[in-house]
Amino acid sequence: MVASAIDVVSILQKGRQDVVDCEVKLTSERREEAPRLFTHINLHFIVTGRDLKDAAVARAVDLSAEKYCSVALMLKKR
Repeated sequence: MVASAIDVVSILQKGRQDVVDCEVKLTSERREEAPRLFTHINLHFIVTGRDLKDAAVARAVDLSAEKYCSVALMLKKR
């Protein structure tokens, strides 16, 4: 989670977006039966800043998940 937030902030800063804060909240669901594997994991990004462009934030989050996050890439293979 922390790595994804760092990626998002870095991508936005490289795009000259004025990021003030980035918070990530996680929600998840697990199977009822053992082993209680996760069936859904959602990361909710709360990015604040000055004159942030929604499209730039969405792109940064997508790039983080699809290109840079090793955990997301590993889970995607399954």
